[in-house]
Amino acid sequence: MRFRFVLSETWTSIKRNGSMILSVMLVTFISFVFIGASVLMQAQITKAKGTWYDKVEVVVWLCPDGTSQSANCASGKAPTTDEIMDIQDTIKEELHNEVSKITYVSKQQFFDDTFTKQYPGGVYQGRTLTADDMQDSLRLKLTNAEKYQQVSEVLSGKTGVEEVQDQRQIFEPVFAVLNRGTAVTVVLAAVMVLVAIMLTGTTIRMSAASRKNETEIMRLVGASNWIIQLPFILEGVIASLIGSILSCAALAGIVKIFVEGSLAQTITWMPFVNIGTVLLISPALIAGAILLSAVASLISLRKYLKA
Repeated sequence: MRFRFVLSETWTSIKRNGSMILSVMLVTFISFVFIGASVLMQAQITKAKGTWYDKVEVVVWLCPDGTSQSANCASGKAPTTDEIMDIQDTIKEELHNEVSKITYVSKQQFFDDTFTKQYPGGVYQGRTLTADDMQDSLRLKLTNAEKYQQVSEVLSGKTGVEEVQDQRQIFEPVFAVLNRGTAVTVVLAAVMVLVAIMLTGTTIRMSAASRKNETEIMRLVGASNWIIQLPFILEGVIASLIGSILSCAALAGIVKIFVEGSLAQTITWMPFVNIGTVLLISPALIAGAILLSAVASLISLRKYLKA
C-alpha cells in the first residue's frame, strides 16, 4: 500500500513539474556526456599506451663512419664487431633485468627494411642515400617501457654509442595533447555536475514547496519523514536516470559514427575505444547520476520537510 502511494505521489509530482523535470534531464544529459567523454578519452590514452609501449623499442645508434657530434664517436669510425659485442655484453650484464631482447640491425638491413620504405628510392631531402650512409644499431626490447632512463644512463657514455633513443618520445606529444583534452573535458564536466546538483536541488525544493499543504496533511496522519520525502527523491532520480541513459546512448552513437565508422577505418595503426568501452563505463555513469540526484534531493529537502 505504501509503495503504491509513493509511486502515485511521484507520478503526480512529475506531471505537475514537467518543465523542471525536463531541465534536470537535459542538464544531467549534458553533464554526463562530458564526464563520459573525459573517461573515454582517458581510456583511449591508456589503450594506445598499452599497445604502443608494448611495441616500441629503445634504439641504440652506433657511431657512423665519419664525423659525429657525439664525444663517444671521436675516432670517426664505426665500432668493430668486437666493440659491438662488448656493448651487447654490457647490456646483458648490467641491464639483464631491464632488457628482454637485443636485436642487431646492420646498415644494409636498416636501409632495406626501414629507410627505403619510408623514403622510396632512398631519396631524402633532395639527396639519394645508400646503405653506406646509414648506421648500425641495436634494438632493445624492455621488460618495462618505463625503464628507459636506466638503459640510457648505462649506454649513453659507452664508446661506440652515438645516441640512445626511446621511441616513446615519438608518441609523448600526442599523449600530451590528449591529456590536455581530457583535462578540459574534466573541468567542463565538473562545472556541469555542479550545475546539475544545484538545479536538481532547486527543482525538488520547488516541487516540495508547491505541495506544502499536502505534505502537512500527510504528517498529521502519521506519515514518516521518509515516506514524505521519497516521492520527491524519486522524482529527481527518475529525471537523472533518463538523462544519464540518454548520455550513454549519445556517447555510443558518437563512438559508433565518428570512431568506429571513421577514425578506426582511416587510422588503422592505432587502437581505438569502441562500443564495448561505452557499455563498460555506462553502469558507472548511470549509478553516478542516480547517486548525485538522490544526495542533492536529500540535502535540499531537509530545510523544507522538517518534522
